[in-house]
Amino acid sequence: MTSIYDDTHELFRQSVRAFIADAMVPHYDDWERAGIMDRSVYAAAGEHGFVGFNAPESHGGGGSTDFRFNAIISEELASAGIGGAGLGLTLHNDITVPYFVEYCTDDQRDRWMPGIASGEVVTAIAMTEPGTGSDLRGIATTAVRDGDEYVVNGSKTFITNGINSDLVITVVRTGEDGQGMSLLVLERGMPGFERGRNLDKVGQHSADTAELFFSDVRVPATNLLGEEGRAFEYLTFNLAQERLSIGVYGLAVAEAALAWTVEYVTERTAFGSRLASFQNTKFELAEIATEIAVTRPFMEQCIIELNAGTLSASKAAQAKLWGTELQGRVTDRCLQMFGGYGYTSEYPISRAWADARVTRIYGGTSEIMKTIIAKDVLA
Repeated sequence: MTSIYDDTHELFRQSVRAFIADAMVPHYDDWERAGIMDRSVYAAAGEHGFVGFNAPESHGGGGSTDFRFNAIISEELASAGIGGAGLGLTLHNDITVPYFVEYCTDDQRDRWMPGIASGEVVTAIAMTEPGTGSDLRGIATTAVRDGDEYVVNGSKTFITNGINSDLVITVVRTGEDGQGMSLLVLERGMPGFERGRNLDKVGQHSADTAELFFSDVRVPATNLLGEEGRAFEYLTFNLAQERLSIGVYGLAVAEAALAWTVEYVTERTAFGSRLASFQNTKFELAEIATEIAVTRPFMEQCIIELNAGTLSASKAAQAKLWGTELQGRVTDRCLQMFGGYGYTSEYPISRAWADARVTRIYGGTSEIMKTIIAKDVLA
């Protein structure tokens, strides 16, 4: 079977795998109980070049635009059974850093990029509000210009890295009529910028998913990312990568779940026989393995197209839709083969199953993905 990864990528994979085994796996249960990953992991990952590798070399990054490195990190996190905590890293690398790379002014780049590239500065993006969900046009957070500052009022919810983040790209309403949407970077410690509760979720417990509140927060106009009123355009530019990132991780979780299940049914016995000898087990594994096998080439083709700048919105939506739906199906079917043990925390399948549910919601729901795909089909 051919691979899109060359020797350089595989050496990178080995390094990532060792880092995850040493710096994340031993602490993961503690982070899950605490509801947050230790933010020092970002800096530790930065020391090894595992964050900010797409930031400019001139500011401490790797200067890479090759998404295969991003995909490898997702695959290795999934293989190690790292869910929530890994989401924080992939959000920083795959979703937020590209905005800083693309739209920062020289001054902003000098101020923020070294910390972003080193992992000393953790990033987040705040779009969703309590009353809006997927409807960005309904956001109510405002940024009113007052001299050299914007005065921000409103709130956001479901913000990954909401507690750990130092820089938050925030979607706000700007302009005299409040109709225009802009991206404004809010910084930790700004008066009036408060973190709400770290939300208690069904899964992905070690991902700090928080509410954010803004009460007359005075933000320098120099923190405007890009130009005023162009948020929708800016948010669209990275959607293909964001959705592919989620889809790639979904496939990687499915592959990990299959590997864990094969190991379990090979060792476990019932009624005097190995579970692997039962016809139902064989048929289930055969179907799962086939779905994964036909999905892998599609995801890799999407990665190639993303690197080439040719990945369409529709195909990225397909990757997100199929990858996350596959993730949900496979983790559920694999958990069933673990029996009662699958519903305990003794095996990683239970956590992977719970973590999988939200991936069909964030980054655009499955229903939104179908709408995007249908537009292309009917065009």
